Amino acid sequence: MDRRRFLLTSLAGAAVWPFAGEAQPAGKVYRLGVLTPGVRSATPVMSNLLPLKLRELGYIEGQNLVIEERLAEGKLDRLPELARELTQRQVDLLVAVSPVAVRAAKDTTKTIPIVMLLSYSDPVELGFVTSFARPGGNITGVVLAAEPTMAAKRLELIKEMVPRAVRIAVLATGEAGSRVQERWAQKAASSLGVKLLVVEVRNADYDRAFATMAAEQADAMLAVASVILATDRQRIVQLAAKHRLPAIYDWREHVEAGGLMAYGGSVSEFTRRAAVYIDRIFKGAHPVDLPVERATGFELAINLKTAKALGLTISPSLLARADQVIE
Repeated sequence: MDRRRFLLTSLAGAAVWPFAGEAQPAGKVYRLGVLTPGVRSATPVMSNLLPLKLRELGYIEGQNLVIEERLAEGKLDRLPELARELTQRQVDLLVAVSPVAVRAAKDTTKTIPIVMLLSYSDPVELGFVTSFARPGGNITGVVLAAEPTMAAKRLELIKEMVPRAVRIAVLATGEAGSRVQERWAQKAASSLGVKLLVVEVRNADYDRAFATMAAEQADAMLAVASVILATDRQRIVQLAAKHRLPAIYDWREHVEAGGLMAYGGSVSEFTRRAAVYIDRIFKGAHPVDLPVERATGFELAINLKTAKALGLTISPSLLARADQVIE
């Protein structure tokens, strides 16, 4: 464990333990709704991680916690209907992952507390909250970076990893946040001397998306930050390896799954922060009194084994900047 990881872990523990020590009301069973545009996969982010993080705070499924999860399976137009289903189940709190899910939850209820999880989106600009300090309604939560310029940074990093790359594919989705990231990547492309090929995946048809990249002779790939893509990261990483396509992602968990590199946050840490908000609201706090948390810690992760398999030589300067190196 490197020094940065040790410090982050220590700080995470300090944030959680004050809440973990408080006992839950005897006999109370909390009903939590989770709304996401994601695709059901072998390792769904919220299905596995959120219950684990809540267990650390004293909430155990089947005892004092019921989780009602609704996934749109990449069909974004289903989100309003799924949001209504959750409100009809009389959940105590809604977790909404991604801007489209937050919008659907917000349009469905003004009374049930909503904890949003956003990456590279501004909740004030989107009209979800009045401000970060005073949300002003029934929504609060955690936002990673609150800016879309990370796509340009990732494009720069994959170009540095693969200097020969002149055509870089962008694995995109139909979400508004995806399109914003595409625009920022396009702005950076000309200065880097690369041409972007935007490939939008529909209905989890990753085989077709990667076949398009291969047909267009893409030299590398940038995956946009998206819950849809994060949920199915194992499949995406496998196809990138099959097509021998160097790729950069947003979460380090992609690299741990065999992806080449990632620049962004940690799914596990992001979910832990959400669990803390859920805990506080279950214990009586109101979203209007809970400032939206802006998570700004980023890390560069590189998988040396994957780089070797792709025949890539990593420059010493890039390797020195990595916060996590998997060998």
